[in-house]
Amino acid sequence: MFYIYVLKSCIYNNRYVGYTADIEKRISEHNSGKVRYTKGRMPWKLIYKEEYLTKTEARKRELFLKSGQGRKFLDDVCG
Repeated sequence: MFYIYVLKSCIYNNRYVGYTADIEKRISEHNSGKVRYTKGRMPWKLIYKEEYLTKTEARKRELFLKSGQGRKFLDDVCG
């Protein structure tokens, strides 16, 4: 299984969208400073996720969520 996930910075109110096969490990990497983009905005909390059978499907959804329409969708769903 592959996941797309949306994290929100608890301090800066930023969102981060990504995909992974191991969501628990990936969130831990974000919160331990191992990801360059999210390092300076810790801590992060998971606010949304979706599950996919293939990496290709997950990647397509991630790219959509990073688009203008995708950001609007996340605003509506996650607030």
